[in-house]
Amino acid sequence: MTDLHRSIAPLRQALGTVLSGRPEAIELLLLGVLSGGHVLLEDVPGVGKTTLARALAQCFRLKCTRVQFTPDLLPSDILGASVLDPRDGSFRFHPGPVFTNILLADELNRASPRTQSALLEAMNEAQTTLDGTTHTLPSPFLVLATQNPLDSAGTHPLPEAQLDRFTLRFSIGYPSDEAELAMLMARQTRDPLDAVSPVADAEGLVAMQSAVREITVKPAVARYLQRITAETRRHPDLSLGASPRATLRLFRVAQARAFLAGRGFVTPDDVKAVAVPTLAHRLALSPQSRFGGRSTSAVVLSIVERVDVPV
Repeated sequence: MTDLHRSIAPLRQALGTVLSGRPEAIELLLLGVLSGGHVLLEDVPGVGKTTLARALAQCFRLKCTRVQFTPDLLPSDILGASVLDPRDGSFRFHPGPVFTNILLADELNRASPRTQSALLEAMNEAQTTLDGTTHTLPSPFLVLATQNPLDSAGTHPLPEAQLDRFTLRFSIGYPSDEAELAMLMARQTRDPLDAVSPVADAEGLVAMQSAVREITVKPAVARYLQRITAETRRHPDLSLGASPRATLRLFRVAQARAFLAGRGFVTPDDVKAVAVPTLAHRLALSPQSRFGGRSTSAVVLSIVERVDVPV
């Protein structure tokens, strides 16, 4: 674990050169990647989402493909299609952009629900099934999707089944005045993305993900984590609680946080720190709470504060 952890500091530094002043966003992205999950960024255009995805790909020598989701995009535009070869009359599979390591799904909620659902199998099982044939996606495989605010024109809210497949949801946000000024000066003569050097390769990332799974979680901490998700299923402000998949993803992200901290075990503080970005987007408010201005993030925080921490 020590050898693998040596790559973390240069990885943070490399990502920080292209997204200055927002270490929390970088940390959450790393948690999503190391836990083997997918990440949803809910943010306005132009805050560095595409640049961050490309920098991550360069850090691990990964293939990164960007797809701009639009209302007329079809599932075959993402997954690929079987095309007739006129030379011998046979059909040959032409893989789509999903056959990559990092798929940047830009403005995912602008596509139709049919096209959005094309990613479900890929995100859950790292494979696609077309014309009765299953095709395995490259390893590692990460979907880094962006979503417009739901009040934007021409958007389709992501269904609960799709949201549940995203390990983390968070926003990058606007930089501080100082960070934005530093960005201007850094890009005066060159693009900082050009200076990002690899710190590991695909095999190294897979090894890190495997090491995360070896992080110890004591039964008391696991019980604490499970109680948090269980409380969401009976909370009066929620009409939809966290699924068992959410419990497992919270477990993995807590392990990833311990790994980033250089620890071989998960603490309750790890669980607390990642509960909101891991759980809030999977929950649905009751009508009364929604009209009352309550948020799922606030509900998760209240649950975390109420559940007893193991000693």
